[in-house]
Amino acid sequence: MSQTRQIRDVVFVDGVRTPFGKAGEKGIYAGTRADDLVVKCIRELMRRNPSLPPERVDEVAIAATTQTGDQGLTIGRTAALLAGLPQSVPGFAIDRMCAGAMTAVTTTASGIGFGAYDVVIAGGVEHMGNHPMGAGADPNPRFLSERLVDPAALNMGTTAENLHDRFPAITKERTDAYAVASQGKLAAAYANGQIQPDLVPVATIKPGAGWNLNTVDEPPRPGTTLADLDALRTPFRAHGRVTAGNAAGLNDGATAALLASAEAAEELGLPVKMRLVSYAFAGVEPDVMGIGPVPATQKALKNAGLSIEDIGLFEINEAFAVQVLSFLDHFGIADDDHRVNRYGGAIAVGHPLASSGVRLMNQLASQFAEDPSVRYGITTMCIGLGMGGTVIWENPHWVSLPSRPLASQAQPGDPAAGAPGSTSETSVEGSAA
Repeated sequence: MSQTRQIRDVVFVDGVRTPFGKAGEKGIYAGTRADDLVVKCIRELMRRNPSLPPERVDEVAIAATTQTGDQGLTIGRTAALLAGLPQSVPGFAIDRMCAGAMTAVTTTASGIGFGAYDVVIAGGVEHMGNHPMGAGADPNPRFLSERLVDPAALNMGTTAENLHDRFPAITKERTDAYAVASQGKLAAAYANGQIQPDLVPVATIKPGAGWNLNTVDEPPRPGTTLADLDALRTPFRAHGRVTAGNAAGLNDGATAALLASAEAAEELGLPVKMRLVSYAFAGVEPDVMGIGPVPATQKALKNAGLSIEDIGLFEINEAFAVQVLSFLDHFGIADDDHRVNRYGGAIAVGHPLASSGVRLMNQLASQFAEDPSVRYGITTMCIGLGMGGTVIWENPHWVSLPSRPLASQAQPGDPAAGAPGSTSETSVEGSAA
């Protein structure tokens, strides 16, 4: 027996993050637990959305790349309990390396669309000071003995050098120029008050130094020049092109987002900052993992019935400048296109691995509110071991321009006829309605 089930619209209600810190003993979060950073984000989401009864949260999904110690013990469940959510609220942990928070969002959003959840919290954390990248990992020797994966794939910086090899038009001069621009855009966004609304203040204590309230990101280097970057060494290859200046650093931080069905958001009086249109993940050769956003974006666009020309804003995670530029080159987008990373990116603000996906979403949501001329935007990122992930979002503030046909006048298949990925019906074999 089969029954018809309605696929529900999923909306991004709100998102927050801690200020990002530098990993290591001198970083702002040295001595701070990773799970405490997540708890700050969950509590802030609940504080900012008082019309949401805590018991209405159906799931808490928290990602971490290194799931041991203070990032272990099924961190989604433990963080929910530590944040004071009712014991009836379940939680789980998730890992897709850098795209952990992105995957937490897409996984729980799928549950909302299917009807398993009404409201969820999804996010990620990475304390790279407590858990250096790759710590405790034990790669299967078959990867090398059977040549399943190039040894270079296990070092992200080397994969970035490989990307330079594959695309020689992406020179060090271009990547350095892109990195300088990222620092400048983030500094401008801070000056304009565009970053601060997403940040959750975090109090920390260090022996001999007392308490400190952290309210801004630690990694940015405003005023960085091309001459500054030209002087940096290339640690991954002699006379290479990847430096600490044109790549994201090692960072600590956490993020969390509140997602809901459109119906639940309306019922509970929750704001709608974005609507989910489609998402996709894709695999590529692990030794050039930075190209992963290209096929992921192609898949997501195809699923949505859109083209790259329909995208008005791009939030691309800047793991390495060469990775962003390879994406832009593939789609014929200029290095300085005004649609790309308007607030700067990870090269400036930092990239605490599994947390970064929600940072991209926060920034896209803010830009949607500022620019109602944009209908669609994407968040996309490369992922270790050869993957990419892309999520396409619709701007609820979008105002149709007179030159565009009204929805009632559009032909079937025209994006104006209705948002791709909007509510539709599908047959679910043996499911209860």
